[in-house]
Amino acid sequence: MQFQWTAWATIAALLMYLWVIMGVALARGKYKVIAPAVDGPAGFLRAMRVQVNTAEQIILFLPALWMCAYFLGDRWAALGGAAWTVGRIVYAQAYYKDPAKRSAGFMIGLLATLGLLAGTALGLTGLLR
Repeated sequence: MQFQWTAWATIAALLMYLWVIMGVALARGKYKVIAPAVDGPAGFLRAMRVQVNTAEQIILFLPALWMCAYFLGDRWAALGGAAWTVGRIVYAQAYYKDPAKRSAGFMIGLLATLGLLAGTALGLTGLLR
């Protein structure tokens, strides 16, 4: 299998995303926010923001992950994918408790995505082969 590590990293990222989606569903029940409403108490809004921000970030992350795997290498991409997923978990946990403390997790995820894009560019240039 050529991209097995990247596939595992993708599974981890998607499971993390399902976790934040479930956080919104649980918050809807806890705070009695009936769909399609997207406004409610602060706890619900924090869960929604984590989910929406993760959706915004995953759009950048997944193509960068797979391009890096193809042009640079499976293990490098998987390492970046693992870092992104850990960063998003750190982000979510911090945001749920205190949104002002979300920056570290956000930066881990952002730097992982930028690293994947840089890895793709390096692979495309052929400088590392």
